[in-house]
Amino acid sequence: MARSRKATAADAELCMKLYDLRREAEMRKARDFVNYQFQPQSVDDILKLMQANGTKENAWARQVFSYWENAASFLLNGIVHPALFFTWNGEMVYVYAKFKPFLAEFRKATENPGFFAGAEKAITASPEARKRVLMIQKRLAKMAGMAQAAKAK
Repeated sequence: MARSRKATAADAELCMKLYDLRREAEMRKARDFVNYQFQPQSVDDILKLMQANGTKENAWARQVFSYWENAASFLLNGIVHPALFFTWNGEMVYVYAKFKPFLAEFRKATENPGFFAGAEKAITASPEARKRVLMIQKRLAKMAGMAQAAKAK
């Protein structure tokens, strides 16, 4: 990744284009589903979703994962400055943190070792993003605990 160079106006322009793509109507639905509505409890939940071909939920999940893989490819190939990219968005980190506990098992079950691997590589190459992953995972665990407690009442 391009840490040794300074961010440029071209980097900022690409970040803005990536942001604009996230605002497209169907992408907003996809992001809402993956980020908030879909709450996997096990790898089986993810397998079921990813094997539900022809459903809008499957399409949305594939749209979000492929979007972030494509964005990660810009980071990994030095097309966009990583520090600027991670300053502009935390959503790729959030999606990775949410699904990280299931990735190894999902990759094995689907015989797809490259699933979300670009995003993982880009995030783990950034000390700041790695810290964010831990913070997000703590927050997600707390939210899951609160949801369980609410169900128990």
